[in-house]
Amino acid sequence: MIAIGCDKAGINLMKAVIEHLKSESKDVKCFGITEDNPVDYPEIAFKVANSVASGECKYGILICGTGIGMSMAANKVKGIRAAVCSEHYSAKYTRLHNDANILCLGGRVIGEELAKELVDVFLNTEFEGGRHLRRVNYISDIENGRVK
Repeated sequence: MIAIGCDKAGINLMKAVIEHLKSESKDVKCFGITEDNPVDYPEIAFKVANSVASGECKYGILICGTGIGMSMAANKVKGIRAAVCSEHYSAKYTRLHNDANILCLGGRVIGEELAKELVDVFLNTEFEGGRHLRRVNYISDIENGRVK
């Protein structure tokens, strides 16, 4: 299952991404908003990040104006590695080398077709492990206060 959420700036892009995911038979849990129900982005980031951190959803997608605010908020949740991506290389390598579990997109930065491509790259790239696992574990050690 893929958790997805947005703020007002990301609503149109979120709708396009949901439609794309459903066309590929992906299960989606939406934490987004409607046009009539605006909300602050940290609230949505927290809900999506908790859904991923708890294991309820395998991955998350967050969309705001730039993706930056969502990533900052999501990364405050223990176990989350959220990355803002606006091109293919970053979407691939954030999974391959960083084992990112949330993709953040900018609704005012990229268009619908690119967003769909980035989602596909992110979801279809497996973590490489190896030397990268040591680095991801170090991030977890920092997060858990084991690095002084």
